[in-house]
Amino acid sequence: MDEALKQALTLGRSYFDKKQYVEAEKHLAQFVEQNQSFADVYNMLGVIYHDQGHFARAQRAFEAALRINPAYTDAALNLAVIYNDMGKYREAKEVYQAAVTRQKTSPSKLDPYVKGKIANMYADIGDVYGSCGLAKEAIVEYRRALELGPTFVDIRLKLADSLRDIGELTQALGEFDELLKVNPNYLPGRVHYGITLYSAGRRHEAVKVWEDVLARSPGNKSAEMYLNLVRDQAKE
Repeated sequence: MDEALKQALTLGRSYFDKKQYVEAEKHLAQFVEQNQSFADVYNMLGVIYHDQGHFARAQRAFEAALRINPAYTDAALNLAVIYNDMGKYREAKEVYQAAVTRQKTSPSKLDPYVKGKIANMYADIGDVYGSCGLAKEAIVEYRRALELGPTFVDIRLKLADSLRDIGELTQALGEFDELLKVNPNYLPGRVHYGITLYSAGRRHEAVKVWEDVLARSPGNKSAEMYLNLVRDQAKE
């Protein structure tokens, strides 16, 4: 993640915490234009849209958060509220009951919401290590995070990328396989899977992965960029 994107995320979270939603929305929307892998960003945008009375946009934002992290209790409860406000009472009841059930399934263990918070804290520590060039230390933290949140595809993507960056391509590809089992429609994961295949010398497989991304999401800028890069290299 480049510095401008990190700054947008930091500012967006800061303004959100202060309930300065106009400024928060500006920075968070800028962030998701380039990075769609953070469930909490979509949850914050959903809260902002709800506050503005834009219920349909709020619904889409909370649903996006849950696609990234199905165990995100906060987003699930927020979605239930939106469904209720929109008169979708059956959907609201189903989402709410599912969230409550998840919390009650293991009463002797950490609440899933708390586990998610801790997992994200470990991931944040991993991000700090990664930004300092300490990839191995980052990997340790991402693995700790995934022990608590094994379905957090955004964190597994960071782990896979870090493994690739230190040359552990087989392990990285294994993490991408697991990521896509959890959420086969997670496009950032597919794009980065292609990068790792290409790094492993599996050019044709990488091209197929990026072409699949474009089939799922026509005009995807990242997939187009990597495909054009590979094709330009092939002409040289």
